[in-house]
Amino acid sequence: MARTVHLIRHGQSTFNAQMSLTGVDPMLFDAPLSDLGKEQVADLRGQMADVPVDLVVTSPFTRAIQTSMGAFGGRELPVQVEAIHREHLAASCDVGRSPAELVNDFPHLTFDHLDDPWWHTEDGHDGPFIREPQDVLMDRVKRFRGWIASRPEEHIAVVGHGTFFYMLIDRFLNNAEVHTLDF
Repeated sequence: MARTVHLIRHGQSTFNAQMSLTGVDPMLFDAPLSDLGKEQVADLRGQMADVPVDLVVTSPFTRAIQTSMGAFGGRELPVQVEAIHREHLAASCDVGRSPAELVNDFPHLTFDHLDDPWWHTEDGHDGPFIREPQDVLMDRVKRFRGWIASRPEEHIAVVGHGTFFYMLIDRFLNNAEVHTLDF
């Protein structure tokens, strides 16, 4: 079956905004959208308004969920939260929050299928986070391709992250940019 997949990078986060100013990790865990990010998502909503979508898949990071809800909210589309396409853990913003915390902020979504923690961790590491090894990331990219290929929906919007999408399509997406693939 032919399948259209819209890869959508989340809108600018508060982490992205601070990093662009200072070049230093501001230690913002699970950073939400910035004011500019919210504007980008409003523009994205208009861009995607007439695009056929059967399923929205979002990563569990707050910035991705906010982008998904802002772009597709009100369309009565199923929204599935999946950690397989989460961002490569390389900075503080790539440390998530537990499913119990997320459900408090997004009670209309289901998180009980996620591991806790659902982001990369390693036993015995006592710092704020540990960088995800490249081979672990590439394994997730491979599994994601298979997961998408196995989906029954014809039109899928995937809201995710810059580095993960770069590893998937060999192109870095700007905040709130859409890249469409035909499977």
